[in-house]
Amino acid sequence: MHAPAPSPAVDPRRHAADTWIVIPLYNERTVIEQVIVDLRVHFDHIVCIDDGSVDGSAAVAASAGARVVHHPVNLGQGAALQTGFEYVEAHPEARYIVTFDADGQHRVSDAVEMVDLAKADDLAIVFGSRFLDDRTNPGWLKHVILKTAVWVTNLTTGLRLTDAHNGLRVIRTDAARRIELEQDGMAHATEIVLKLGRTRLPWKEYPVELLYTDYSKAKGQSVLNSVNILVDLLVR
Repeated sequence: MHAPAPSPAVDPRRHAADTWIVIPLYNERTVIEQVIVDLRVHFDHIVCIDDGSVDGSAAVAASAGARVVHHPVNLGQGAALQTGFEYVEAHPEARYIVTFDADGQHRVSDAVEMVDLAKADDLAIVFGSRFLDDRTNPGWLKHVILKTAVWVTNLTTGLRLTDAHNGLRVIRTDAARRIELEQDGMAHATEIVLKLGRTRLPWKEYPVELLYTDYSKAKGQSVLNSVNILVDLLVR
């Protein structure tokens, strides 16, 4: 079941000091400002890893209040996440990392509630899952492809997830320090599950909603990224 919304008495900035948002950023100029503005309501520390963008995304992110770390060329999402982890790990006050997509598909409220769960249950990892409730409708083809990817990932990693390729995750910094991502393509999403599982630190899944927007559909992400996931899984 989806957790009830916090009461108005709950501090909306309860995670502002110890939680860092890591956003891989590549050519998302038209949407990244609003993503950062929405996150800043709850979080002080937002880090965008500009992965060789050529559309001015980095400048927009910085103007919106994010810290920006630059890759001079496009290295892939896995490399961007690893750079983000290393950046956060250099700050001793950081306790939790939230990986968050730049395209506006993730809900900030889900991220807040996932950190709530991590703290309440002393979890090192919380994986977001769009398949634990019925709020997300990816379409039948994407659903089939993603479920196939979940099956392959679970077979490979030994974990039992319902959604292995959701970019919304909470990772405690002690867990992040114990992994190093080497896959730079979409297969990094399986690699991160495998390496986090090997830490044997406590984890749970949490139901989240993915917002498939006109913007993301226009970019072809609704099915193409899912196909890329399967290709990377099969050839890696």
